[in-house]
Amino acid sequence: MTDEGKIVEGDIVAQFVQAFGNVLTALDAAGGNPSDLIDVTIYLTDIPDYQAHGREIGRRWREMAGTEYPAMAGIGVVSLWQAEALIEIQAVAYIGEQA
Repeated sequence: MTDEGKIVEGDIVAQFVQAFGNVLTALDAAGGNPSDLIDVTIYLTDIPDYQAHGREIGRRWREMAGTEYPAMAGIGVVSLWQAEALIEIQAVAYIGEQA
Protein backbone atom coordinates (compact mmCIF):
# COMPACT_ATOMS: atom_id res chain seq x y z
CA MET A 1 0.00 0.00 0.00
CA THR A 2 1.29 3.45 -0.87
CA ASP A 3 1.48 6.43 1.49
CA GLU A 4 -1.88 7.45 0.05
CA GLY A 5 -3.44 4.15 1.15
CA LYS A 6 -3.72 2.69 -2.35
CA ILE A 7 -2.60 -0.70 -3.61
CA VAL A 8 0.30 -0.17 -6.00
CA GLU A 9 -0.62 -0.91 -9.60
CA GLY A 10 1.29 -3.61 -11.39
CA ASP A 11 2.21 -7.23 -11.07
CA ILE A 12 3.26 -9.37 -8.12
CA VAL A 13 6.83 -8.00 -8.25
CA ALA A 14 5.67 -4.38 -7.99
CA GLN A 15 3.34 -5.25 -5.13
CA PHE A 16 6.08 -7.25 -3.38
CA VAL A 17 8.48 -4.30 -3.59
CA GLN A 18 5.87 -1.94 -2.12
CA ALA A 19 4.71 -4.32 0.62
CA PHE A 20 8.23 -5.34 1.65
CA GLY A 21 9.33 -1.72 1.50
CA ASN A 22 6.52 -0.90 3.94
CA VAL A 23 7.78 -3.62 6.29
CA LEU A 24 11.32 -2.25 6.12
CA THR A 25 10.10 1.32 6.70
CA ALA A 26 8.24 0.25 9.85
CA LEU A 27 11.27 -1.75 10.99
CA ASP A 28 13.55 1.25 10.50
CA ALA A 29 11.15 3.50 12.43
CA ALA A 30 11.34 1.05 15.34
CA GLY A 31 15.14 1.24 15.28
CA GLY A 32 15.71 -2.07 13.53
CA ASN A 33 17.26 -3.27 10.31
CA PRO A 34 16.56 -6.19 7.96
CA SER A 35 18.85 -8.55 9.89
CA ASP A 36 16.46 -8.17 12.86
CA LEU A 37 13.66 -9.94 10.98
CA ILE A 38 13.00 -13.35 12.51
CA ASP A 39 9.81 -14.39 10.73
CA VAL A 40 8.10 -13.30 7.51
CA THR A 41 4.73 -14.59 6.32
CA ILE A 42 3.65 -13.77 2.78
CA TYR A 43 -0.03 -14.12 1.93
CA LEU A 44 -0.60 -14.67 -1.79
CA THR A 45 -3.68 -14.81 -3.99
CA ASP A 46 -1.74 -16.65 -6.71
CA ILE A 47 1.14 -18.86 -5.55
CA PRO A 48 2.12 -20.01 -9.07
CA ASP A 49 2.46 -16.35 -10.15
CA TYR A 50 4.74 -15.65 -7.18
CA GLN A 51 6.80 -18.75 -7.96
CA ALA A 52 7.07 -17.77 -11.63
CA HIS A 53 8.58 -14.44 -10.54
CA GLY A 54 10.67 -15.95 -7.73
CA ARG A 55 14.06 -15.01 -9.17
CA GLU A 56 13.04 -11.38 -9.63
CA ILE A 57 11.45 -11.23 -6.17
CA GLY A 58 14.60 -12.77 -4.66
CA ARG A 59 16.74 -10.20 -6.45
CA ARG A 60 14.55 -7.41 -5.12
CA TRP A 61 14.77 -8.85 -1.57
CA ARG A 62 18.58 -8.84 -1.78
CA GLU A 63 18.60 -5.23 -3.06
CA MET A 64 16.33 -4.11 -0.24
CA ALA A 65 17.41 -6.29 2.69
CA GLY A 66 20.64 -8.09 1.89
CA THR A 67 21.31 -11.80 1.85
CA GLU A 68 20.07 -12.77 5.30
CA TYR A 69 16.72 -14.51 5.30
CA PRO A 70 14.51 -15.13 8.32
CA ALA A 71 12.11 -18.05 8.70
CA MET A 72 9.56 -17.58 5.94
CA ALA A 73 6.22 -18.98 4.85
CA GLY A 74 4.07 -18.37 1.80
CA ILE A 75 0.36 -18.95 2.32
CA GLY A 76 -2.18 -19.08 -0.47
CA VAL A 77 -5.43 -17.25 0.18
CA VAL A 78 -8.59 -16.83 -1.85
CA SER A 79 -8.52 -13.05 -1.56
CA LEU A 80 -7.17 -10.19 0.50
CA TRP A 81 -9.06 -7.25 2.00
CA GLN A 82 -8.71 -5.14 -1.13
CA ALA A 83 -9.60 -7.00 -4.33
CA GLU A 84 -6.64 -5.61 -6.31
CA ALA A 85 -4.12 -6.79 -3.70
CA LEU A 86 -2.04 -9.79 -4.80
CA ILE A 87 0.22 -9.97 -1.74
CA GLU A 88 0.35 -9.06 1.92
CA ILE A 89 3.45 -9.37 4.08
CA GLN A 90 3.47 -9.85 7.85
CA ALA A 91 6.81 -9.74 9.64
CA VAL A 92 8.18 -10.17 13.14
CA ALA A 93 11.51 -8.71 14.22
CA TYR A 94 13.61 -8.89 17.35
CA ILE A 95 15.49 -5.65 17.79
CA GLY A 96 16.96 -6.45 21.19
CA GLU A 97 18.58 -4.15 23.67
CA GLN A 98 19.30 -0.63 22.50
CA ALA A 99 22.81 0.54 23.39
